[in-house]
Amino acid sequence: MKKNHSANPLRPYSSVLLDGDDRAAARAMLYPVGFKEEDFTKPIIGVASTWGNVTPCNMHIDRLALEAERGANEGGGKAIVFNTITISDGISMGSEGMKYSLVSREVIADSIETVVGCAGMDGFVAIGGCDKNMPGSLIAMARLNRAAVFVYGGTILPGCLTNQPGRNLDVVSVFEAIGAHANKKISDEEFHAIEQCAIPGPGSCGGMYTANTMASAIEALGMSLPNSSAQNAVSDAKKDDCRRAGACVVQMLRSGLRPLDILTKKAFENAIAVVIALGGSTNAVLHLLAIAHAARVKLSLDDFVRVGRRVPVLADLKPSGKHLMSELVAIGGIRPLMKTLLARGLLHGDCLTVTGETMAETLARAGEYPGGQTIIQPFEEPVKKDSHIVILRGNLAPEGAVAKITGKEGLQFSGRARVFDSEESALKKILDGTVVAGDVVVIRNEGPRGGPGMREMLSPTSAIMGRGLGRDVALITDGRFSGGSHGFVVGHITPEAHAGGPLALVKNGDRITIDAVKRRINLEVPAAEIQKRRKAWKAPKARYTRGVLAKYAAHVSSASEGAVTDKELKV
Repeated sequence: MKKNHSANPLRPYSSVLLDGDDRAAARAMLYPVGFKEEDFTKPIIGVASTWGNVTPCNMHIDRLALEAERGANEGGGKAIVFNTITISDGISMGSEGMKYSLVSREVIADSIETVVGCAGMDGFVAIGGCDKNMPGSLIAMARLNRAAVFVYGGTILPGCLTNQPGRNLDVVSVFEAIGAHANKKISDEEFHAIEQCAIPGPGSCGGMYTANTMASAIEALGMSLPNSSAQNAVSDAKKDDCRRAGACVVQMLRSGLRPLDILTKKAFENAIAVVIALGGSTNAVLHLLAIAHAARVKLSLDDFVRVGRRVPVLADLKPSGKHLMSELVAIGGIRPLMKTLLARGLLHGDCLTVTGETMAETLARAGEYPGGQTIIQPFEEPVKKDSHIVILRGNLAPEGAVAKITGKEGLQFSGRARVFDSEESALKKILDGTVVAGDVVVIRNEGPRGGPGMREMLSPTSAIMGRGLGRDVALITDGRFSGGSHGFVVGHITPEAHAGGPLALVKNGDRITIDAVKRRINLEVPAAEIQKRRKAWKAPKARYTRGVLAKYAAHVSSASEGAVTDKELKV
């Protein structure tokens, strides 16, 4: 077998690894895993599976990976399935284990890059369920710039109570039930029933939480097939999506299309617009910044402000709204919404997609929503006339903070600080009634470096909602929020407290003012007093000195930069 690299653009990497007499040992290693002699003339297509029984989000992805393998093989490639990790935010939320959540995004990206690079794969499909799988896969795609398609594992179906058939449940229902039960608003029996029935099977969290948000953002980026973001996890449509994705990677090799042809500044603006219209998770800010960094696209918090001024929130989806993702799937998914955004000049139609077509060409085939549906509101009657993702600055967040404000909570809040140096200590005082109306709960030292890992604050925000304080208590943090969080919440405060940011200087009783209209978050303390506190401040000791969390803390950048760990080395 002679190497013929230049004459075989379908095999730009595998030919280097497998062609020629000197590569006989490499070929010999692949016969036992199912290769036949003719397979060595085909492009090698990886299938990165995030399967694991640690979470229902990913428990079915091993079967979806086999469908993608089949599609790649039938399309003319030779597929190799491999695994990367997944973790469960829903299980680890509110515990020390949650510190590993954002870290897993980097591990996933690094592991996919490592396997694809080492194995000489010419292209790959990545299938993700829980939300860190998705940006992790996209970061790897941008770094490698080999033919690649992302497949979303799909949304979960709603849970229900047998004695309340019209009430749809999901994982956030359980978190909010904890607060309601602590406040004696629901019985022990109902609490136990919600726990048992909320999550009925495979798939990612059911509202417009981070998983469904990122799946929608990736489709808007053009990196998944049309409608991949809006399919139930258990469905024939999702199996077909996987098969077509495998074949699509081979076609990308034939056409020479690569991820960096797709991941342009305009594509990121499309993703931001779709996230806003859907009322998506604030985690999209963090993850889109990180993906853009990997793609060498200049994206900043200011881009979210600029796009957000033009795009309204149109989707009435949980957590702030009424409906679940499975209900949106039933009426046509996000494609009709995207078609409307395009018609209004709010999407760039000339952006390429993995299909080889432009976004406008793919949307030309999209249908319309059925009459009478209440999930996607008309432009004339939006949920909010501009973005719910509000970038705040001020003396408390000079490098920026990210608020999720739909307007249902109000647009301004001013209250007295109640300061906590960890999520656990805050949750305890919320549940026992110490936190009362008029408080601004401050949770600090939970940033990317300080946590480390920038935990999501779903437990305390859900406890606030469950206790009926959603309109009366604000919560601010240098950590972040689950897509399931709602209420008057501000996260990603930068610089973080661990790095000496102003959040480290707040004291109990200080007045804090948050203004979503003026986009300001301020500590109402004289500048001289703030300076006095700064001189007295001492950096806390690192919580971890060895292992993955210590490595992460040593390398991670600010949340305002996407909390990336591979900032370019200066040589």
